[in-house]
Amino acid sequence: MPTCCRRRGSRDLKLPEISKPHCVAIAGATGYIGGRLVPQLLDSGYSVRCLARSPGKLRAREWAENPRVEIVRADLEDAESLAINLKGCQAAFYLVHSMTSAGAGYAEQDSRLASAFAGASRRAGVERIIYLGGLGETGADLSAHLSSRRQVEEALAATGVPVTVLRAAMIIGSGSASFEILRYLVERLPIMITPKWVSTPCQPIGVRNVIGYLVGTLSKPEMAGGIFDIGGPDVLCYRDIMRVMAEELGLPRRWILPVPVLSPRLSSYWIHLITPLSHNIAKPLAEGLKNPVVCRENRITNTIPQELLTVREAIRTALRQITENQVETIWSMAGVIPGDPHWAGGTVFRDERKIVIEAPDRAVFRAVCRMGGGHGWYAADWLWRIRGWIDLLVGGPGLHRGRRNPETVGYGEALDFWRVVSVERDKRLALRAEMKLPGEAVIEFLIESHGNAHCTLRQRALFHPRGLFGLVYWYAVAPLHHFVFRGMLSGIQQEALRIAALPEGSSVSS
Repeated sequence: MPTCCRRRGSRDLKLPEISKPHCVAIAGATGYIGGRLVPQLLDSGYSVRCLARSPGKLRAREWAENPRVEIVRADLEDAESLAINLKGCQAAFYLVHSMTSAGAGYAEQDSRLASAFAGASRRAGVERIIYLGGLGETGADLSAHLSSRRQVEEALAATGVPVTVLRAAMIIGSGSASFEILRYLVERLPIMITPKWVSTPCQPIGVRNVIGYLVGTLSKPEMAGGIFDIGGPDVLCYRDIMRVMAEELGLPRRWILPVPVLSPRLSSYWIHLITPLSHNIAKPLAEGLKNPVVCRENRITNTIPQELLTVREAIRTALRQITENQVETIWSMAGVIPGDPHWAGGTVFRDERKIVIEAPDRAVFRAVCRMGGGHGWYAADWLWRIRGWIDLLVGGPGLHRGRRNPETVGYGEALDFWRVVSVERDKRLALRAEMKLPGEAVIEFLIESHGNAHCTLRQRALFHPRGLFGLVYWYAVAPLHHFVFRGMLSGIQQEALRIAALPEGSSVSS
């Protein structure tokens, strides 16, 4: 890891005495890093208070029942209630930032939330804040996205609570946004026409090492008020990282042709079509790729020693977790969950069907939960694929997002171009559409048990049209429901019977 000729991280202020914390708060526990940080903090003996807009996202996690975990609903814009939620915590992780750069106000919003959090931390007596930011040289050429990260750092430090900042470049881990872009581009494109940024130097870091540094920071009071670069042992350009990815995937050499005419906006639309990420998320990532992101100092390697994964080792570990269905968190888990729609007035179209299945409710529920991703949708998969491509072309997520786990779903998780908005084990699964639609759509599955081996599965699709085009859309697709929804119920029935014949608790193979 490169070293720097000057020492950074000290500030011209006298820091208060910092104690080793017992209770730690996390803002952003539903996100990619936060969801992986919580169990590691628990393993290290800390009590954890998770602050979340949508607590339901966390209650199904394996660690949620741990007696040292608190899950509280928190609004980061309400500094007064936030201070109450932070009371009793000695340290707080701030892992919140916009996943998109849509609109001109996202950076201002991020700074405002950080200021509110810092003020609430001060009033609550929090002794230190820990923030995971982004690497990149400061100056006029810094991308808007990375500049926003710097503004968040300043906002967090503005109230006088000591802030420890860890700055990372690309984080390599199963389910991270950067990793998914890299994997999908390499998997799907044997020849790539790319912007010039493929030659930009980068110092990636494995997600395991990021979590190790975050946890380790808590036991190092001397790091309070410091800024630290974190990275793995390799400095590579993006072209070389793609080459390593292809080798680890067992693919032939990828031909990469850099051209000077691809702007970040054009690159983001290309990424949108090929990978699971929307162009609004891809655009800030593409903009940031123009900046060299290499550590300028390595003090943290002495303060928190750990075995750092090389780029190849990090990619290999991430791919193995995907193959073994051990992905803990994915980038698409973050974001607001609107919940079930409460439509007042107006037209709501319904398509309701039911089927009696000679199988226990547990088997039917497992069959329902296996929809989407690599399993398909039980019927008319070619129609779903066409709809996915249309959605991609008009700016929606399409079917690229897939699913985190092939057999289970959790509240708030993405399921292709749907989002899980309600899940009750063996009883109910509700999905809200996130594809581009002239209205709002929900599909719901209700399981009514009639004994150990007999239940009724009810399927209900609701659509609230928006304007004339919404009406036209419903009447255009309604004839297809007979094939799609009836076939889906029949497919679920067959899968439930197959699952019911397996020993209880056994894995369901494709």
